[in-house]
Amino acid sequence: MITQAAVVEALSHVIEPDLGKDLITLNMVKDIAVDGNKVSFTVVLTTPACPLKDLIHNACENAIKHLVSQDAEVSITMTANVTTKNTSDRPLLPKVKNIIAVASGKGGVGKSTIASNLAVCLAQLGAKVGLVDADIYGPSAPIMFDMVNEKPLVREVNGSQLIVPVENHGVKVLSIGFFAEANQAIVWRGPMASKALTQLFRDADWGELDYMIVDLPPGTGDIHLTLVSQIPITGAIIVSTPQAIALADAEKGAAMFQMPAINVPLLGIVENMAWFSPEELPNHKYYIFGRDGAKNLAEKLQVPLLGQIPLVQSIREAGDVGRPAGMQENTEVSRAFEQLAMNLAREIAIQNAKPKVSNTANV
Repeated sequence: MITQAAVVEALSHVIEPDLGKDLITLNMVKDIAVDGNKVSFTVVLTTPACPLKDLIHNACENAIKHLVSQDAEVSITMTANVTTKNTSDRPLLPKVKNIIAVASGKGGVGKSTIASNLAVCLAQLGAKVGLVDADIYGPSAPIMFDMVNEKPLVREVNGSQLIVPVENHGVKVLSIGFFAEANQAIVWRGPMASKALTQLFRDADWGELDYMIVDLPPGTGDIHLTLVSQIPITGAIIVSTPQAIALADAEKGAAMFQMPAINVPLLGIVENMAWFSPEELPNHKYYIFGRDGAKNLAEKLQVPLLGQIPLVQSIREAGDVGRPAGMQENTEVSRAFEQLAMNLAREIAIQNAKPKVSNTANV
């Protein structure tokens, strides 16, 4: 005779690998129902982009079969509720669960490409996603999301006039590029640029988001300090090529987030342009910018290497036409970006499970 208590006991032996506790303790099991030999329940994951979804599903089924009854007919619904350290009474972006800064030490390493593909992949995996193009002087989101001619609308919310982010590919996007002509240079001093950035967060109707990706400009300047001092950042990732000069600047970028006055968790490193494979020789890898440079940096900083993205012409072509390569169906490139998105979501869930520490910058 299968009982609900027996099911609970069995599932208390299933450990969530990243959080190191069982599903029952973590309150991840809901709606347990038993009807004769039929057992059904729901597992609520920490993110729809969970890379361990199949592993946890199989572990639950095996636990019921081995610890309750071999004859049990097990039906498991896998769903997700993205975790957060956000408090709903936060005055700025109260409905945004996680804000991730995508940074680099230097320009030209593909940071915006990584940010845009992360956003679309997280959206494709079922998350609610927004992207802020915080590169005030060189905005690229309008091109990468095929929205060069788009202009955001304004709506009234609780008596305030708020900008409505433009949406494409399942991602809500705001960029200073929407408010200037395509060939117009943005020539602003630091305070004006910082004020414009703040408005993209404060004066916009973002609604509910699981993840907000913030594509930062290169370096460690006014924009970065404005972000960490005014926006509650969940964590940051650093993008670099394997090249030594890029890695030196990437390490400086990482050091900024780890300064005691800033104290933003570093979620990991992304190695872009990791290798080149000619179309006619897909199994050959040429390490044009060096080999495993970002991987070695991640080991030095004791943070995860979230992904290695190859140097592939289709990535550039996809960005140029406003359809990020992560949207492609079952290609080496799209799989690499999807895995990157899942790895990032995993690290965010791990970070959210840690005790909350203030990261408001005093700079």
